[in-house]
Amino acid sequence: MNVRRHYISTAALAAVAALGLGTLTACSSDSAAAGNTDRFDVVASFYPMAFLAEQIGGEHVNVTSLTQPGQEPHDLEISAKQTAQLEESDAALYLKGLQPSVDEAIGQSPVTTKIDAATLTTLEEHGSEVGGHADEHAHEEEEHGEEGHDHEHEGGKDPHIWLDPVKYAEVAEGVGKAFEKADPDHAADYRKNTEALVEKLGELDSTFKTGLADKKNDVFITTHAAFGYLAERYGLTEEAISGLDPESEPSGARVKELQEMAKADGVTTVFYETLVSDKTAKTLAGDTGLKTDVLDPLEGITDGSRGDDYFQVMEANLKALQTALGSK
Repeated sequence: MNVRRHYISTAALAAVAALGLGTLTACSSDSAAAGNTDRFDVVASFYPMAFLAEQIGGEHVNVTSLTQPGQEPHDLEISAKQTAQLEESDAALYLKGLQPSVDEAIGQSPVTTKIDAATLTTLEEHGSEVGGHADEHAHEEEEHGEEGHDHEHEGGKDPHIWLDPVKYAEVAEGVGKAFEKADPDHAADYRKNTEALVEKLGELDSTFKTGLADKKNDVFITTHAAFGYLAERYGLTEEAISGLDPESEPSGARVKELQEMAKADGVTTVFYETLVSDKTAKTLAGDTGLKTDVLDPLEGITDGSRGDDYFQVMEANLKALQTALGSK
């Protein structure tokens, strides 16, 4: 695999991944009307799942996300109100291993249709590919009493499947089949909508392949190690800043390491997220003579996102990568 990644501490994660759910499409509802509507009521765990439900369900679904705009999805704690909403819904769509409280709530819920996106495609281990580098960092964290990296699916698998259009399409197909089975009266429309979404995701995959085909280099630095699948899909290498709170400056040793890596690999840009402070990225960039830019892990859409939906933000990510990697 082409993915090179470091583990991120729990403290860093909580700040680095501070993205929640943003604006949904017109067919969605606010959290106060999650169940008991005249449509197929779907509770989605966070934005990538809610987007699938909306695109596939169309006018037949009422989608509610458990993760609100600006809310960090990984640390979400389900409220009693949300638990009640979940129990009144027809289906729950989630990614097991990403949000523990959601897993628990759905596991205990009587909701008839439970769709785990993690079972609809193949999850991979990206952290383990780093070999000794990652192991060294893990040992350092243990010595300093820090918690290990918990941003992965059970068994150490990377959960960020939605950032790979091909894997996201596989999940979409599975969700479509589940909707057809759960709401057979509208099966034909679900099938049609799923096919349209899968086709559009295929076009996005082709756009990425074409757009990154003539890149001058393939290494990029990011504050959030979310792009392992995307990197592997398009022949890139992700270097994530490890064990750093985004509000704090990186250590001199880490800056030196990244400086040497950037020079050797021709890196031009340090990426950060829309809603996370760019202090760390700018510190690294200043010390290494690099630029800074946004690479959005799409855990939510907010007013600060470079686009109104999944496709627009992914296209913005592609443009950012093209610029950083020297694509024509």
